[in-house]
Amino acid sequence: MPVSTFPTAHTSTAAAAPTIVVVGHGMVGQRFLEALADRGLTATAGTARVVVLCEEPRAAYDRVQLTSYFSGKTPEDLSLVEQGFMERHGFELRVGDPAESVDREARTVTARSGETFRYDRLVLATGSYPFVPPVPGKDSEGCFVYRTIEDLLAIEEYAKTATTGAVVGGGLLGLEAAGALKGLGLETHVVEFAPRLMPVQVDEGGGAALLRTIENMGLSVHTGVGTQEVTAGEDGSVNGMSLSDGSSLATDLVVFSAGVRPRDQLARDCGLAVGQRGGVIVDDACRTSDPAVFAIGECALASDGRVYGLVAPGYEMAQTAAEVIAGKEAAFTGADLSTKLKLLGVDVASFGDAHGTSEGCLDVVYADSRSGVYKKLVIGQDGTLLGGVLVGDADQYGTLRPMTGTVLPVAPEQLVLPAGAGAPVTLGPSSLPDEAVICSCHNVTKGAICEHTTLPEVKKCTKAGTGCGSCVKVIGQLLPQSQDKGLCGCFSYTRSELYEIVRTLEITSYAELLDSHGREAARGGDGCEVCKPTVGSVIASLAPTVGASGYVLDGEQAALQDTNDHFLANLQRNGSYSIVPRIPGGEITPEKLIVIGEVARDFGLYTKITGGQRIDLFGARVDQLPLIWTRLVDAGFESGHAYGKSLRTVKSCVGQTWCRYGVQDSVKMAIDLELRYRGLRSPHKLKSAVSGCARECAEARGKDFGIIATAGGWNLYVGGNGGATPRHADLLAQDLSDAELVRLIDRFLMFYIRTADRLERTSTWLDRIEGGLEHVRDVVVHDSLGLCDELERLMADHVRGYRDEWAETINDPERLRRFVTFVNAPDAPDPSVKFVPERDQVKPDLDILAGPVLAIRTLEGTAS
Repeated sequence: MPVSTFPTAHTSTAAAAPTIVVVGHGMVGQRFLEALADRGLTATAGTARVVVLCEEPRAAYDRVQLTSYFSGKTPEDLSLVEQGFMERHGFELRVGDPAESVDREARTVTARSGETFRYDRLVLATGSYPFVPPVPGKDSEGCFVYRTIEDLLAIEEYAKTATTGAVVGGGLLGLEAAGALKGLGLETHVVEFAPRLMPVQVDEGGGAALLRTIENMGLSVHTGVGTQEVTAGEDGSVNGMSLSDGSSLATDLVVFSAGVRPRDQLARDCGLAVGQRGGVIVDDACRTSDPAVFAIGECALASDGRVYGLVAPGYEMAQTAAEVIAGKEAAFTGADLSTKLKLLGVDVASFGDAHGTSEGCLDVVYADSRSGVYKKLVIGQDGTLLGGVLVGDADQYGTLRPMTGTVLPVAPEQLVLPAGAGAPVTLGPSSLPDEAVICSCHNVTKGAICEHTTLPEVKKCTKAGTGCGSCVKVIGQLLPQSQDKGLCGCFSYTRSELYEIVRTLEITSYAELLDSHGREAARGGDGCEVCKPTVGSVIASLAPTVGASGYVLDGEQAALQDTNDHFLANLQRNGSYSIVPRIPGGEITPEKLIVIGEVARDFGLYTKITGGQRIDLFGARVDQLPLIWTRLVDAGFESGHAYGKSLRTVKSCVGQTWCRYGVQDSVKMAIDLELRYRGLRSPHKLKSAVSGCARECAEARGKDFGIIATAGGWNLYVGGNGGATPRHADLLAQDLSDAELVRLIDRFLMFYIRTADRLERTSTWLDRIEGGLEHVRDVVVHDSLGLCDELERLMADHVRGYRDEWAETINDPERLRRFVTFVNAPDAPDPSVKFVPERDQVKPDLDILAGPVLAIRTLEGTAS
């Protein structure tokens, strides 16, 4: 039965108001409803009755992000309809009840349910349908299209019994579908009739870079061939494909993604004019051949002779139609076809005359097959930027696209070369004119964005950044940077202020904090990639004090973590993980050394001694992690937290026990400190060391907190740092007893965690904090703020509440479910993780990442 999302009763005023019937409720249909609401054309305002006939069993959802369903998003997460939107405006949404016929003379639409609706204005937003090549066997069991959530649900279910999948079509949606099949654990093939992938968006060079990168991910790509036949077994289910070059593929699941066609049958049936190759013909106002009927989105053939298959032009058409229906003038004469997206983790973008078809144009090209980067700018003879293609590195898309049609302020070569290869210049968005369109999805200019101060405000007021999301980075650069000291666009508070709020109010979830203390425009939202891991770290560091779960992958906390924390291991370049068991103080027994060797041997791992006196095991697949942890935990090891923003190691020399120069037992102190502070979540990683004498063999003064033994006790140094910007630690206190040393470290660490900014090392924090070292000394040594008792209690809570994350995981079957490469094939290994032998060990198969370097072509066309 069709479902109405709100009561259909109206006031007498509304009943007398004109009726607008919308056929179709996809992304463009929903944008049209929002445009009506913005213009006051609603039932609640008494200005219009709006009826929406939706074919699918659910309201509009984000079809651009459809594939994210396979990475954990639910259909509800993808919804584009704000809760209460229909009820608030009195829109009558009927899901599962599509329009069956239109009587233009009577001005009525009849739905599948049999109900008839009279209209004053009819808006067709029927979208498009997937094109399935007319090949034999296309209707066999196991053949699917990739268009709706229901399609994805069907593919997911069928894939449970499949091993190999093939996608017909190597365009945008085809590669999305291929990524989905690979994510479902299937050996995946892509068949593209054109000589390259994404032939509409990228040129030959971009297609080659994309092809190499995708093949390195374990997908098999077949270009320049077509599908001749889908073969099936005796039971009618797919078992293979025959290709136009005479070859064949064994596959038991086929997804057709060979383009789309306008859904114009309803228009044809009622006599509206349609194009020779499909599409409802509309004028600049999006009116069809019947002035009472409009068509928008992928079903429409625009006045420039195009059918637009992108969401941004559809949104512009929706705005135009709503404006005209509201009695104002508006025109849609064409749209920007620029696109930026991430396919299988690869950034791909094209804009303007990407293929260089303009007369007399020249190409500026940089290509590096080894890193999968390809950049091409198309330049006019007068230096005007005409278009471009970016594959593998599309960071400059947001700035370059709005500059299309203008003369670049710098030589184009400088915009494509990488750092270190010709003094690259990065053009900031401040160089763009106010009329430059930053968000092409919603046609929002730089000037409109600059009227606001925060990202949530921009999204709410202009909708910029709510479409494909490719403009969000540029928007952030355009917004004021200095006036607002808040953590991000979601919170007006700094990290240290949020820490105090969480601690004082005992807030245990990110959602609770966002809804109670987030910026008004951000409340009820999803947050951003800045504040989520930051708040996750704050809650984790305060977990035992505020009553939150100390396990970082429990419930909501899992969605807040950085990449490595997601699997409690360090992600490496080839998709494998490294494992670092804790070896406190660098001390280890022969028995434990043997266990590490056996584990490395049995799982084929590469072993390396780290700079922190630990042993790193490289090359584990995600599904192997719990098995390896079990072996290590059984032998007495625990997580070394090499993956987290937390304490890494406390190095030590052998101290007075063995060394003739040692004056204190540095090994024992290092072990005690590492076991005390293990698992302590902080704004950035923490490193420490204990030297047994002034010879400083453990390099303690290059650590966040370092201890050097003296004849009278211990000297405590803080704020040291190695790496690219080394800094010697400063002396905080000297000649401390064991108890005094631990007490001051407790206070120092908790004061740092309490007051530092996100991702701020102790060295930077010490230089930034007002009063510097002297202020810190006053607080943690002399208790000038009266905080020391509280800081010590917080550390005591941490020590008391510590649990090993590896042991917590392997002892909980529910938690173990996360550690699989493919959710529907938990026993299947990742086929793209490969290794080759080297020096009696293994290393990543770098050949799959390498390849010939393409030449750089200058404006004169010469190679360099």
